[in-house]
Amino acid sequence: MERTRSALLSTLREESQRFPSWDLTARQICDLELLMNGSFAPLTGFLTRTDYDPVLAEMRLADTRLWPIPVVLDVTEEFAARVECGDRVALRDPEGVMLAVLTVEDRWRPNREEEAQAVYGTADPFHPGVNALLHSTHPVYLGGPVTAVEMPSHPDFISLRRSPLEVRDLIHKRGWRRVVAFQTRNPMHRAHVELTHRAAQIADAKLLIHPVVGLTKPGDVDHYTRVRCYERVMRNYPEGSALLSLLPLSMRMAGPREALWHALIRRNYGCTHFIVGRDHAGPGKDQGGRDYYDPYAAQELVAQHQDEAGIAMVPFQEMVYVNERAEYVPIDDVRTGEKVLSLSGTELRRRLTRGVEIPAWFSYPEVVEELRRTYPLRSKQGITVFFTGLSGAGKSTIARVLLSKLMEIGSRTVTLLDGDLVRKNLSSELGFSREHRDLNILRIGYVASEITKHGGIALCAPIAPYTGTRRKAREMVSSCGGFLEVYVATPLATCEERDRKGLYAKARAGLIKEFTGISDPYQVPENAELVIDTREMTPLEAAETILTRLESEGYIR
Repeated sequence: MERTRSALLSTLREESQRFPSWDLTARQICDLELLMNGSFAPLTGFLTRTDYDPVLAEMRLADTRLWPIPVVLDVTEEFAARVECGDRVALRDPEGVMLAVLTVEDRWRPNREEEAQAVYGTADPFHPGVNALLHSTHPVYLGGPVTAVEMPSHPDFISLRRSPLEVRDLIHKRGWRRVVAFQTRNPMHRAHVELTHRAAQIADAKLLIHPVVGLTKPGDVDHYTRVRCYERVMRNYPEGSALLSLLPLSMRMAGPREALWHALIRRNYGCTHFIVGRDHAGPGKDQGGRDYYDPYAAQELVAQHQDEAGIAMVPFQEMVYVNERAEYVPIDDVRTGEKVLSLSGTELRRRLTRGVEIPAWFSYPEVVEELRRTYPLRSKQGITVFFTGLSGAGKSTIARVLLSKLMEIGSRTVTLLDGDLVRKNLSSELGFSREHRDLNILRIGYVASEITKHGGIALCAPIAPYTGTRRKAREMVSSCGGFLEVYVATPLATCEERDRKGLYAKARAGLIKEFTGISDPYQVPENAELVIDTREMTPLEAAETILTRLESEGYIR
């Protein structure tokens, strides 16, 4: 059997040289791996339209089996035009390794706004899942079965990366009859350990600690740090009562639907029970400070379908620490007059980066130690100062003055990524179409993230006219350090008056196409950390304002 499969794969590899090749995105690699290893059973490939439509409308495949989240292969229009139904496509990782072959059974252009409304319950682009769908997903979907060739390579934490079959075999070998799974994308602290202890007692089950190590919410703690924390936390469970295994899932942050999806996945890993907590898989609050989902909507949806899903839900309220009792309890069990102690994620990061003590009731010393390695003092962290504004607003002038002031302080390396210089040295082949403008900003964001990751200060001064691309640059940098957006809000009329290069005059005369502010829009930032109008302050005053902000936040001393 193995020899036959080896021969088939060898033939497939030879034939694949004639197939069109698609380089998978990070999300697509996660999805493909879980399709190939059985985590997404009963799926055997990317959804066709026949399954996609009922998944959106009814959370069911065409054959009526329960499935709440669309798993699709999105491609560019150019690539889709080269592919017909019946064709085979080589699916490759970024290094060109063929992981699988897709047999195309369907090709269509979805309405992504409708998909967002169905899956996420909103089309608000501030929702990270919706934003990824609307702004980072290609416009055409291909559907069909996949033939596995080679699993994606993961050189990290190899012993903890187990397929559903491997986990089921391990559960069987240990003689576990009932297993409750815990899903997490965050480091585990004392509240999480207490919650999982209680869940195991309620279900009379052993524990599978099953954290996501694929794509999660932008700004989350990186999976390397989290897994080191999980390994430390496992020492707090009685020997033989808990198993740690990693799940390379690309989360959608879809709240109730995603909670049900997580339950179905854990059923495939041999679990009999699944913990669903408060606001499970929710992205938090919208711009108005309101939760996207009711805190216990996920529990209600999973409860409705748990019999059909074949896995029982263990519901949990938020766990809080009661000072008088010196223990964690569900929030509804707090008595009148008792003092509840809490520490938000934002406050935790503030304490880590400012060197403030983390209370013992909140976390374990060994977990705090790992987190401090990832979140050093602000004075040792890198940061990107990202200027945006119209041509002639004064971005480059302020950035150069700020560069001089930072070099005068001399506490760390400083790099200026000026818009014109980047265009000359990094993006010389690009034009000024929206696609090329976005690519230019993403290149700047990538370089800035590398500078920031290594403790330097990056000063970026492009026009960066589009909200979505600025958000992507922020996400790239924020995963490894600080990000300060400075909107240089000098009005168009003032910029035209300055017009040192004569660009506005040429744009008005129609000699320059797609010029920001004239024939192409500038999307004004809504949440910039600083807003500066150079009509009201000199470049030196503006630079001093930014320095004061950097000092107040602890990035420079």
